[in-house]
Amino acid sequence: MVTVSEKALNHVVELMMEKGITPDTHYLRVGVKGGGCSGLSYAMDFDDKITDMDEVVDLNVLRVIIDKKSLLYLYGTELDYSDGLNGRGFNWINPSASRTCGCGESFAL
Repeated sequence: MVTVSEKALNHVVELMMEKGITPDTHYLRVGVKGGGCSGLSYAMDFDDKITDMDEVVDLNVLRVIIDKKSLLYLYGTELDYSDGLNGRGFNWINPSASRTCGCGESFAL
């Protein structure tokens, strides 16, 4: 399944609050789409709907939804967040990726 670090979880909840939505009404949708330097790109957004094609990861504070097709590419992946001197942003730690681009937004299997 997909995991979310505590830092990433806290930052996602902060972003939700800034947008005026809450984890009670919205979910974090993560997925994969074609494109990017390495062939596949990570996708992340807020959503208020869960479909029959979604897997749900309940993190108590927040629910993460992943369409079943993307789950094949993301299984075992951790979403992390860095706010250090080398850059701020979300980082995907995907053990299945055979190649990633320099920006960390795309990958290949």
